[in-house]
Amino acid sequence: MAKRSKTKPSFPTREQILEFIRGSESPVGKREVARAFNITGADRIPLKALLKDLREEGLLERGRGRRHAPPETLPEVAVLRITGPDADGELRAEPYNWPEDKPAPAIYVAPDKKNTAQLAAGDRVLARLSRQDDVYEARIIRQLVGQPREIVGVYVRDPAGGGWLKPTDRRVKAEYRIEERHGSGAKPGDLVAVEPLHTHRDGRLQGRVIDILGRIGDAKIASLISIHEHEIPHEFPPEALREAEAAKPIGTLGERTDFRDWPLVTIDGEDARDFDDAVWAERDREPGNPDGWHILVAIADVAHYVRAASALDREAEKRGNSVYFPDRVVPMLPEALSNNLCSLRPNEDRACLAAEMWIDSAGRVKRHKFHRGLMRSVARLTYEQVQQAKDGTPDDAVRPLMEMVIEPLYGAFAALRAARRKRGTLDLEMTERKVILDPEGRVQRIEPRRTMDSHRLIEEFMISANVAAAEALERKQQPVMYRVHPEPDQAKVDALREFLEPLGIGFAKGQVIHPRLFTQILDRAKETPYAPMVNELVLRSQMQATYSPANVGHFGLALPRYAHFTSPIRRYSDLLVHRALIDAFKLGPDGLPPGAAGAFARIGENISATERRAAAAERDAVDRYTASYLSAQRGQTLAGRINGVTRFGLFVTLLDSGGSGLVPISSLPSDFYEHDEPAHRLRGQRWGREFALGEPVWAKIVEADPITGGLILHLIVDDEDVSARPRTGTGRGPERNSKDAPRGRKPAPSEKTKSGKPPRGKAQGGKPAGGRPGKAKRRSPMRKKRGR
Repeated sequence: MAKRSKTKPSFPTREQILEFIRGSESPVGKREVARAFNITGADRIPLKALLKDLREEGLLERGRGRRHAPPETLPEVAVLRITGPDADGELRAEPYNWPEDKPAPAIYVAPDKKNTAQLAAGDRVLARLSRQDDVYEARIIRQLVGQPREIVGVYVRDPAGGGWLKPTDRRVKAEYRIEERHGSGAKPGDLVAVEPLHTHRDGRLQGRVIDILGRIGDAKIASLISIHEHEIPHEFPPEALREAEAAKPIGTLGERTDFRDWPLVTIDGEDARDFDDAVWAERDREPGNPDGWHILVAIADVAHYVRAASALDREAEKRGNSVYFPDRVVPMLPEALSNNLCSLRPNEDRACLAAEMWIDSAGRVKRHKFHRGLMRSVARLTYEQVQQAKDGTPDDAVRPLMEMVIEPLYGAFAALRAARRKRGTLDLEMTERKVILDPEGRVQRIEPRRTMDSHRLIEEFMISANVAAAEALERKQQPVMYRVHPEPDQAKVDALREFLEPLGIGFAKGQVIHPRLFTQILDRAKETPYAPMVNELVLRSQMQATYSPANVGHFGLALPRYAHFTSPIRRYSDLLVHRALIDAFKLGPDGLPPGAAGAFARIGENISATERRAAAAERDAVDRYTASYLSAQRGQTLAGRINGVTRFGLFVTLLDSGGSGLVPISSLPSDFYEHDEPAHRLRGQRWGREFALGEPVWAKIVEADPITGGLILHLIVDDEDVSARPRTGTGRGPERNSKDAPRGRKPAPSEKTKSGKPPRGKAQGGKPAGGRPGKAKRRSPMRKKRGR
C-alpha cells in the first residue's frame, strides 16, 4: 500500500489568488480561498494579511459578508434597470443609478417563464447576478414597480363571487382581484380597464373596473388594447376641444402671399384623412440656372390655430405625435383641425407656410425663401394614381394635370434623386406590412406596402424643405429642433465587419464611416443568399434618430443639418419649427414665446419618447392583428426567415404575413447549442447543426394569441417537425448512427469566438448528450439547461 505524501502544499502567490477570485462566478470569502488552496491552521493568518494588501492596492474590493471580488464587481443581488433588447433580441440591463461617466458592465437577463416574460425598457428589477469574465447574467427575483395607474385585461368570473383581471400585457404577471361592488357590470370575456386599489390583507392585489372597452373577439379590440397599455392620451380635454371648434378659416389674404392660382396638389395614401403638404414644380425661368427647377412645398399653417401655451398647445406637446393603427388614428390635434381647417382639401382656401426653392440640374438647392400664404389645392391625388399616370395610364382625374403638374414634378424629382445618390445616403430595403380590414374590422389579409417612385418623389420634396428650414433658422440664429441621427457606434461597426468578412463582403478596419459605405455593402450582398441577413444587420448597427436642439447631423440622409417642417398636424416638432420660422422672417405674432429655446432640450426628450411610445403601440397592435389572422392557421407550415438569434431560442419572421414568433430552443433538434454571438447563430456541439440569422426556414404555427400578440413557432427541419420527435428516456443524446441524428455537417472543433473570448452561453435543445441518467453535470450559470 502506497504511503500518503506528507508534503505540505505551497502557499499560493498573489497572482494565483487574484486569478481564482477573478474567475469566480460570484464574490468569494476567505474561507473559500483557503479551501481552494488547502490553506489550514496558522497559514490562514498570512492569507488574511495578503487579502488586506490586495484590497489596499485596489486589486480587490470587499462587499457584503466580507466577500471579495475584483474592483467594480457587482454584488450577488442587485437592483437593475432594464435597457431593452440588443441586436439579437436578448434582454439587457444595467445597474440602477450607475454613474453616467462610467461604462456599465454587460448584463444579460436570463429568460424565465415565471418572472421575466416581456420586461420593458425602464423597468426596475431585483436580480441575482453571476459573472463569467466581464459578462453578467441576471436571474430576476422580482420586478420592482410602482402601482400602475391603469391595467387592461380580460375579466374572468370567480364562482365564489366577483372576479379576476387577466392582464393582456405580457409584462404584467400579477392577477387583480375584483370584488362584486367594483365590477361595474363587467361580464366574463369583457376587455376592461382596471384601477389598482389597495392590497388586501391576505396579499392579493385589488382592482376596480373603470371602463369596459369591449368584448374579447371584437374585431377592433387590438388597437384599444395598445392605446390603453401604452397610456396614449386619446381623449381631448374640454378646453382644447372648445378652442378647436372655435377656430375659423382665413377670411382675407391680408399680408399673406397668394398661392391660390398655383396648381398645387396633395399626394397621399388612399386611406389618408389629413393632408398637410402640397407640392408644385416648374422649369426655372432664370437664365443663370439652365435645366434647373423652381419648386414649392406648402404646409398647413398649424401655428395660426395652435397658439403657444394654449390648451391645444399643451395637449399637442403632451401627445407629441399622432398614432396610426390599422383601424383608427389617435390624432395629435382634434379633428376640427386635423381633418378640417389644417387639412389641405382640394378647392378650399387654406392657410399655409411655404418653402419656395430653386434647384439646379444636379438637384442642389441654390436658394430658398419662406412665405406665409393662402393656397387652394387643385386635386387630392393618391400615390397609385400618380404612379399609374407616370407609367402611361392616367385616370380621368389626373389626365388634365399631366403636362402642367405631373411631368414637372417628376422632372424636379429626377434632379433631387441624383443629388441624393451623389450624397451617398443609406438606403435600407425595409418591407412594411399593411393590415387590410373588412368593413366589420376583421383582418382580410396582410400584404407588403408597395414603394413606388411617387412615394420617393414626395419624400425628396419633403427632405429638401426640411433642410431648407434648418438652414434658414441657423442663418437667422433662431432655435432649431433638429432631427438628429448620430453615426453608428464603433463597437457595432466592428462587430458587423467581423461578421461580413467570412462572406467576402467586408470592409477595411479604420475606414471612415459614411452612409455610402453601408449602401455599398448592401449592393454587394444584393445578389447573394445573405442579402436579407446583411440588410438586417446593417439596420441593427444604426443609432436611433431623435429630436434635439443640439445638432449632430443626420447620418442616414448624409446631411449636416436637418429638421422636421412638413407635418405639423401630426408632429409637435414641426410645429416648433414653424413658430421659429415665423419669428425668423417676421411673418406674424404667433411664433415662439419668450424663453422658448430654454425648454427645447426637455421638449426634445419628451417628443422623442412619445415617438418611441407610438411606434411600440402601433407595432403591438399590428402584432395582435397578425396573431388574430394566423390563429386560424394553427398547425400550418409557412415559409419564414430567422431574424433573431438568442441563447434561449430563435425569432422567425413569416414571409407572407410578416408575423414574428419565438422558436424555443427546447423545440430544436436534440443537442447542446452554443450561442455564437458575433456570428449571430446557434450551433449544436454534438451534431453541428447551425441556425443563423437570415437563414430561410419552414415554421409551424403552434400558438397564436390575439390578446397578447404572441406567436410560438416550431421549425420543420429535414422535412420533419423536430418538436414532435420522441425524447429518449435514458437522458443520453441520440447515437451517432441514430436515424434521429440531424443530417447537418459534422461538428467543428471547439473554438473561441471571433472576439477572442469564449462564447457567453450555451443552451440545450432536448436532453443532454452523455452522462448518467438522472444526474446532470454541473454547468456554468451562463449555460441554459432546458426543460423537457
